[in-house]
Amino acid sequence: MQDIIRQLDKKRERAREGGGKRRIDAQHAKGKLTARERIEILLDPGSFEEWDMFVEHRSIDFGMDNQTIPGDGVVTGFGNVNGRLIFVYSQDFTVFGGSLSEAHAEKICKLMDQAMKVGAPIIGINDSGGARIQEGVASLAGYAEVFQRNILASGVVPQISVIMGPCAGGAVYSPAITDFIFMVRDTSYMFVTGPDVVKTVTHEEVTHEELGGATTHTTTSGVADKAFENDTEVLLSLRRFIDFLPANNREQPPTRPTPDLGDRVENSLDTLVPNDPSKPYNIQELITKVVDEGDFFEIQPDYAGNIIVGFGRMEGATVGIVANQPMVLAGCLDISSSIKAARFVRFCDCFNIPIVTFVDVPGFLPGTAQEFGGIIKH
Repeated sequence: MQDIIRQLDKKRERAREGGGKRRIDAQHAKGKLTARERIEILLDPGSFEEWDMFVEHRSIDFGMDNQTIPGDGVVTGFGNVNGRLIFVYSQDFTVFGGSLSEAHAEKICKLMDQAMKVGAPIIGINDSGGARIQEGVASLAGYAEVFQRNILASGVVPQISVIMGPCAGGAVYSPAITDFIFMVRDTSYMFVTGPDVVKTVTHEEVTHEELGGATTHTTTSGVADKAFENDTEVLLSLRRFIDFLPANNREQPPTRPTPDLGDRVENSLDTLVPNDPSKPYNIQELITKVVDEGDFFEIQPDYAGNIIVGFGRMEGATVGIVANQPMVLAGCLDISSSIKAARFVRFCDCFNIPIVTFVDVPGFLPGTAQEFGGIIKH
C-alpha cells in the first residue's frame, strides 16, 4: 500500500511540474504565470479541487506515444471566489504549447457540463497555440464539442474568458462566444490567422501586437472587454468582477451590505449638467456619484466611448448601467456603440440584472460611413 501511495504522490508531483522547470522558467521570463499559479491567485486559498489530474492524450502518431504528461496541458476543477462556487480551467502553455488534444477537450467539456448542472460560472484561462496538429481531425472535433457547450451554457451561467498568452486559430473561437473577454497587455494575442499567413495571402506586414494584441481588441475591434497590465492584475480584477454577477439565470443578482444609504443626497449633481446644451459634460462623474460607494466596473471602457456600460450597485444590489457619453461624439449613437450596448443589455436580461439608463443623446451619427456600414440594422 505504501508503494502505491508513493507512486501516486510521484505522479501528482509530475503533473504539477507541467512541462518541466526549463519551460516554466521560460514562461516566467516572459512575465507570465503558470497555469496553476493563475488558479492560486484567482481562487480563495485552499478552495481549489482539481479534476482529472492524471489524464493523458491517446495519440500514438508522430512519436506522441513517447511524449505524455499528466494533465495533458490543462488544469481543471472548481473552487471559490470570495466564497462563491466557480468552475475554472487553465491551459498550460508549458505542455505542448497549451494545444488542445481530444483528451484536453474532454476535460474542459466535463467541467462545463458540471457547471451547467449545478449552476455556477465558468472561467476559462486561455494560453494556447490552438489545435494539436499531431491529432488532426480528433483535435478539431474536440473544439466542436467545446463550442457546443459554450452555446448550451450561453444565458444559463456566466462565461468569462481570460486571454493570457498567444491564442490562434481554434483557440479564439470559444472565447469569442463567451460573455466577457479580458486580456493582458503585451503578452496576450488573439487572431484567426497569424502575421505570417496574413503576409502570404494579402502581402500585409503586421506584428503580433498590431494584429491581435490587447490594445487592438479593446480599442479597434471591440472583441475584448478590458485590458490589464499583467497576469496578477487581471486575476484580482476578475475576483472583483465576479461579485457583481449571479451564479446562473435562475438566481437574482447578488446583494451585499453597504454603508451608502439610498436616501443619500449628492448636491453636486445639481450643477453637473450645464445650462448650455452645446457644452459637454462627463457622464462618468454622474455614474460614480449615483452608484454605491462610487464602485463602477466599466465594460469596454476603451471602445465606442460615446456610450458607457458596466456594473454598479444600488442599495447593495447589482445593476447594469447604460449611459450616453456627451464627451464623445456628443453622445451620438453609431454602429459600434449600438452593438456594445445591445450585447450588454442582452447579458443583463439573461441574468436578471436590472438596467439603469442615463439618456442624453441627439440621435444617430450621420454620414456615409455609418449608412454604408448598415446603421439602419443597429
